[in-house]
Amino acid sequence: MQTLLADMNQERCLIHGIGNVGRQDDGLGWAFIDWLEGEGLCPRAEKIRHYQMFLEDADLYARMDRVLIVDASKEPGLTSFRLDPVEARYDLSFTSHALTIPAVMAICRQCFERVPEVQLLQIRGYSWDLTEGLTPEAAANLEAAKAFFAEGQRQAALADTNAA
Repeated sequence: MQTLLADMNQERCLIHGIGNVGRQDDGLGWAFIDWLEGEGLCPRAEKIRHYQMFLEDADLYARMDRVLIVDASKEPGLTSFRLDPVEARYDLSFTSHALTIPAVMAICRQCFERVPEVQLLQIRGYSWDLTEGLTPEAAANLEAAKAFFAEGQRQAALADTNAA
């Protein structure tokens, strides 16, 4: 199921930006949240920014119906951005500095017996230097992701208008 911003504009929805604006393109997740807030999009959804996934995120996620996680990606095969559903799954990455999204969801299921619908928006980044500001390539990928969600928002509004 494709997540639309209209789907995320609910009380029990979370948009979670992961990254670090002081590490160049690692700030893509936070930049997406900045865009939502700046445009007044999804005002009913909770929006947060973290540097990484935390064990405590399982408690937060258990209280949500939907979660959209936005993070920068170094994946070479990713040309711009990708939106994928995420399934709960334990893996070998469980340390204090490398907790994956599927592992957080598995902890959510085990501890709280509830897992929300989670999707991951990965935006391709290119540089993680100790400097602020996105590279031009990463900024273009962010614009493409924003356009994708803005078009989905526009289509949903048209569908609502036509249904009325």
